[in-house]
Amino acid sequence: MIFDIQQFAVGASWVATAVGAALWLWSWLGEKDAVRKLRFMDCGVVLLFSSILLRIVAQEKQMGVLDWAMVFLGPLFIAAALWRLARTACPPPGSGG
Repeated sequence: MIFDIQQFAVGASWVATAVGAALWLWSWLGEKDAVRKLRFMDCGVVLLFSSILLRIVAQEKQMGVLDWAMVFLGPLFIAAALWRLARTACPPPGSGG
């Protein structure tokens, strides 16, 4: 068996999809704190969309309409989630926390 980096990347993207979906589900079903809930959801969104984009890039078939929609919308969702993660990372200065 020959090591193929593309197969490894696609396999890793499926693992990231599972972790992202688990984080997203935990944010809805398990977490009660609002800030933690938002952070779990944002981490899940970043993992889900980035893994989907990786699989789109690695596929060998021609891109369809859904693929093109994900290519344009995925980075917007990733950027929004990363922005919210940055905004909720630390308490504001002077808050005493």
